[in-house]
Amino acid sequence: MTMPGPGESVAVPGPAIRTATAVRPVLGDLTALQILRALDVGPRGLTDADAEDRLARWGPNVPPAARRVSWPARFCRSLRDPFTAVLFCLGLVSALVAAWGTSCVILALVLVSCALRAHGEFRADRAGAGLRDLVSGTASVKRRRHEGAEPRMREVPVDDLVPGDVVHLAPGDLVPADLRLLRARGLMVQQAALSGESEPVAKLPLDAPGASDTAHLCFQGSSVAAGSGTGVVVATGADTRFAAVRGPRHGRAESSFDRSVQGISWLLIRFMLITPPLVLMANAALRGRGLETLPFAVAVAVGLTPEMLPVIVTICLARGASSLARTHGVIVRRLPALHDLGAVDVLCVDKTGTLTQGRPVVDRDRTDPDALRWAGAAAWWTLQAADLTDPDPLDEAVLTATGPEDWERYDGVDVLPFDPVRRLATAVLRSPGRLGAHTLAVKGAVQEVLERCAISEDEREGLFRRADALAAEGVRLLAVATGQRTARTRGYTPADERGLEFRGFVAFHDPLAETAHDAVRSLAEQEVTIKVLTGDHPETAARACRDLGIDPGSVITGDRLAGLSGEELARLAAGTTVFARCTPADKARVVTALRTHGHTTGFLGDGVNDLPALRAADVGVCPRDGADTVRESADVVLARKDLTAIGHAVLAGRHSSANIASYLRITLSSNMGNVIAMLVAGLLVPFLPMLPAQVLVQNLCFDAAQLALAHDRPDAAELRRPTKLSRSVFLRSLTGFGVLGALADLATFAVLAACLPGALGPEDQAGFHAGWFTENLLTQALVMLLLRTGRRAAGGRAPGAVRWAATGLAVTGVVLPLSPMGPWLDLMPLPAVYYPVLGALLVLYAAALLVLHRRTR
Repeated sequence: MTMPGPGESVAVPGPAIRTATAVRPVLGDLTALQILRALDVGPRGLTDADAEDRLARWGPNVPPAARRVSWPARFCRSLRDPFTAVLFCLGLVSALVAAWGTSCVILALVLVSCALRAHGEFRADRAGAGLRDLVSGTASVKRRRHEGAEPRMREVPVDDLVPGDVVHLAPGDLVPADLRLLRARGLMVQQAALSGESEPVAKLPLDAPGASDTAHLCFQGSSVAAGSGTGVVVATGADTRFAAVRGPRHGRAESSFDRSVQGISWLLIRFMLITPPLVLMANAALRGRGLETLPFAVAVAVGLTPEMLPVIVTICLARGASSLARTHGVIVRRLPALHDLGAVDVLCVDKTGTLTQGRPVVDRDRTDPDALRWAGAAAWWTLQAADLTDPDPLDEAVLTATGPEDWERYDGVDVLPFDPVRRLATAVLRSPGRLGAHTLAVKGAVQEVLERCAISEDEREGLFRRADALAAEGVRLLAVATGQRTARTRGYTPADERGLEFRGFVAFHDPLAETAHDAVRSLAEQEVTIKVLTGDHPETAARACRDLGIDPGSVITGDRLAGLSGEELARLAAGTTVFARCTPADKARVVTALRTHGHTTGFLGDGVNDLPALRAADVGVCPRDGADTVRESADVVLARKDLTAIGHAVLAGRHSSANIASYLRITLSSNMGNVIAMLVAGLLVPFLPMLPAQVLVQNLCFDAAQLALAHDRPDAAELRRPTKLSRSVFLRSLTGFGVLGALADLATFAVLAACLPGALGPEDQAGFHAGWFTENLLTQALVMLLLRTGRRAAGGRAPGAVRWAATGLAVTGVVLPLSPMGPWLDLMPLPAVYYPVLGALLVLYAAALLVLHRRTR
């Protein structure tokens, strides 16, 4: 049978299906055999040639929203920025009143802003594409090299999956495409993103499902919570149900960075919208001017606009993300997350693999031999019967400590895989010489196992005390128990895990990570508080913290969180360092409570049980070797799971945020001062204090110079504390520095009146315009040097990029009125006496600026 083209129907016994469409209800009527025939594939999988042909015909397995955005599309999307949209409207208004020069300059600003933003995003995306391939997901696929060859499981990039591929699923896997199950064992799938169901859903390979039944289907975007399975791909890319539900407009919830920038943006837009009517009314009431002042009013509004904010933000974050990827192997999947990292003041981590190496080994001195033997048999047959590709770290340590002589004496019958809610795993074994009987080998968390054992309360309490004593020595414990059952053919369930015989403890030692001491000390110096959220025993977690110099304080266990209200939990979380015996839901509640308490919270996790907390945090961080579903949900992916890498990422986030804050502080204070001075001057002189073209050229020069701030190096003091874009802080910049700038401009008017008699009258407008134009650019250059957060901003020499930009801005202000462009802008050469007097004024302005800056920091 020939593989159909996209959208074509396939003849099968029974109803026809369209395999290029997201799984349709008709699939519910088909058996697994009919599905395989429709896809022209068998349980042995596709050959390499078949897969290549289908990939060429169907295209890559990429959702529509994940496809690369073109440069023109990015340009058009930039027009949706609030500032850019307002500028565009102001340009249209200028054109309507025939102020063609003003309109052209404004629209040029719009084009430049959109072009720079689109170019920056496009370059950042293209440069990061290769790096993102390092963390792109793979799937375990059964394929053959050619017809007649034996099938082999191999890791294939998710993008290369095609309809007809036979895919294996294991715990932690992200379902890579829409699948029809062929086999499954204890398979539980989390599909909240598609169905809204908060609990994992059981999946079964039903042979004759009903038309509305989806228990035999696994959908792209869901994740495997427990168990294993094998399925055939029935839809990929845009044809999956995930693509249909999510749609190309599906996006992430608004981040703290988005809220900060949007808050500042709309505050300034309100000022912009109020300014033109004020200018028109004031000139009409006091000067009798009409609509001829509209171009000037529009130019004043433009002068208040930090229209390069989208460009500066994009460049700062993209540079930081690129540097992190290049030097530390840290991939920032969402650019605003870099700012959120810089604002993080609480970092929640799991103990295992973060504070420790994550490679447990059996501590034979503290382990019961009988318990180790049963744990080895259970681990081996769980691995075999559940069709898992790799054991989890604890099972791997148990298998290393035991041998085939401990495993092969038993036959595996059934398996109840581990899940994070039960916190148990059970292997059903057939012992040699015991016909008609099955043995349940149960291993898991101490509390859960002991609760299922048929022992007295005194015995149970004694075992708990022994477990506490072992845990206080810094070891991790696995409790092991067995139960005898009459042999049966029907499957076993968690209800059978009762009335067990306790066999003992298996103790594990997980050495501390080599870089943990230095990383913890570095994060403390950066004012980032570490909180440990773990499923381990309280004493084990506390011992690891003490070894690292972290005071664990009073350890809170997960069972104490259930009865707390949100406010009570927020207060408790703020003062607690270690939370032990936490379920996934407990971790998410603690993270949410910390955010409610006003903290910017990061979470580092790598397992499926960390997924709820990862999504609840301001910034979710995952190591490169984390579970597929966790890595795909993370904002930041680390080359390795250690706190050192996060420390570098936090510094990069603060670096970028400090430069964005510098731009906002500088441009808002300077622009507000100019606007106040323009409004006052418009009432003092009988002509427009600055022509619209002069305002816009000055604004364009200042904006171009401020691009250098994206390349600045913040002062070390700025990197020692979390950085947040606070609207109240920038409001102070608007008022304090703005008023100071306006006073400097008004003093300049007095200097012009003294140096150029008639400058305040209609006979010498060009002299007034030239003098104020020069002073404006010189004061803006000073503001760039003195209000930035760069090293030695108020003392020594500024770094190259900012120094040269400020120098170029100052030179432009002095030279432009003297150049051939001066008359075109209605500017004239100024008398020599003006410059030394202006220099003295600028010295006084710089001194006042420094004093005010120190008081507001």
